[in-house]
Amino acid sequence: MNTSLSGPRLSPAPRLALVLGSGGVRSIAAVGIAEVLARAGIQPDLIVGCSSGALFGATIAMGMSSHQALNAAQALWSSELTQQRRWRAYAQLLAPRVFGFSQGFALRDDRLIAQRIAQAFGEVRLEHLPIPLRVATTEAASGDPIVLTRGRLVDALRASMALPFIFPSVEVGGKQLVDGVISNPLPVAAAADAQAVITLGFHGAMPRRIDRPSRLLGRISTALINNLQQARLEAARAGGQRVLSIELQLDRRIGLWDTSAMPYLFETGRRAAEARLPQIMALLGHSPERSVA
Repeated sequence: MNTSLSGPRLSPAPRLALVLGSGGVRSIAAVGIAEVLARAGIQPDLIVGCSSGALFGATIAMGMSSHQALNAAQALWSSELTQQRRWRAYAQLLAPRVFGFSQGFALRDDRLIAQRIAQAFGEVRLEHLPIPLRVATTEAASGDPIVLTRGRLVDALRASMALPFIFPSVEVGGKQLVDGVISNPLPVAAAADAQAVITLGFHGAMPRRIDRPSRLLGRISTALINNLQQARLEAARAGGQRVLSIELQLDRRIGLWDTSAMPYLFETGRRAAEARLPQIMALLGHSPERSVA
């Protein structure tokens, strides 16, 4: 099931969609890809994003230059945002009946995240962006994927990044929403109406050793998300979507919150797009070559 909290679609079908998966700081590579496309005279008609992909995709949808997007990204994505602890949460874990434990439980406070997003994007609404943006989230109660196409951009981005247990869910349209990675880590199906799709997805790295419970949980959840992402991509291609996947060639391991790697990731995204530019042009019908992979 793929539900959309939106009004009726009035715009024509997009010619090219850029679909950005969840990948932490690595998703900033999308800005490098967008710069290469712009230099080739290509502008996506639609951006679809999940979690950090939605966050950095919003800078493209806003029409920011690559320089502006990188500056905004460094404020929007930092380890500082994950260090806003809710001390009551530890009491709730130790004595849930005494201190109260519910589906809204979170280890971290997301008010700083909301503040940073509001500073970057203000009161902009999804339906008013220069380039349409669809944001992948998950309904907390049912686990169903929810794609947001209308409403406040700040709320949509907060919801798409609200990883359960870490950050609280966000109410949008009367529904409690959490991180899109739970149901749709690479939301290519949300661009099913596009004539052609370019994806930027990421396979999570497995923990190198299992020496604590959190790493065992990390291995299980990473395997689940990786397999779900691959299944979504294969289903899209089997359903007839014309999809070209761009993968980053990284020469080192990069943490989810390593903002110092942003310039490197931007350049890596730019080089990856340049290498695939002939295939991108073929995907859009600009040359006789038709191979897509």
